[in-house]
Amino acid sequence: MESIELTANDGVRLAATRFAPSGKATAVVVLPCAMGVKQDFYFPFAAYLAEHGMAAITFDYRGMGRSVPAAFRRSLRGFKADLFDWAERDYNAALHAAKAWHPDVPLLVIGHSLGGQLPGLVPDNHLIDGILTVAAGSGYWRENAPQLKRIVWFIWYFAVPVYTRLFGYFPGKKVKKVGDLPKGVIHQWSQWCRNPHYVVDAHGAPLRDGYDRIRVPLLAMSFTDDEMMSRLGIDKMHDCYRNAQVERRYIKPSDVDARRIGHFGFFRPQFKATLWQQAVDWLEQRAQTKLHSQAGRHGMA
Repeated sequence: MESIELTANDGVRLAATRFAPSGKATAVVVLPCAMGVKQDFYFPFAAYLAEHGMAAITFDYRGMGRSVPAAFRRSLRGFKADLFDWAERDYNAALHAAKAWHPDVPLLVIGHSLGGQLPGLVPDNHLIDGILTVAAGSGYWRENAPQLKRIVWFIWYFAVPVYTRLFGYFPGKKVKKVGDLPKGVIHQWSQWCRNPHYVVDAHGAPLRDGYDRIRVPLLAMSFTDDEMMSRLGIDKMHDCYRNAQVERRYIKPSDVDARRIGHFGFFRPQFKATLWQQAVDWLEQRAQTKLHSQAGRHGMA
């Protein structure tokens, strides 16, 4: 495990961590975070990938985790960032860092929640050879899981406007919701979550061109007891990837001898032999297929 810095195309520095396998990497994997989640949450899984021969990179978006500048560590008031910055600059920087680190192996993405929603907004998503999404669905509030839908309207229509006006950012730690978020991020996310198209521009028009560019295999792993995402929301999000080869797995806790998985449970080490192994099997298969395809093209040349 090695702490590094990424530099986005606007000069912003981001905290990141690399996990190197003991031998030659068979693939390099980028793990973008879910909303309000720090990269440390993914360290056990990233280490597991390295144990299975894959290099991995985790990172914190600007204004999150260790990517919060010293001047803003007490308060995010005045910190400038939105979801387009996270996708177009930070996520994009992570892809380029991964490609520079291991240029000759497939580049794969494992996107948890928001991390699986943003690839269509990443300018250089052509670098990606395969995507595995975990608990990624539309955040449109009317399509949230029932237990969340009962309260989330209050967040978008009351808590967000009131608290951001008072604090200058969303004080998630204080209100025990998603964590502290820059004002631009929470305002844009609130707009998305109130729109049935979810990923939209400032005028509410759906953004789909970047998703149409993605033509690689995509495995969507979702969980029937997800307290945030409904199956409808998961399906609608992955319908955006209409040119990708999408495989959808709807997993019940009983399928993996568990009482609970939920929105965050996939990344618990208790699932090493089940969910983690499923993910690694798919990633290895995708990497081998890509490498064989490349070797075939070089042979023909």
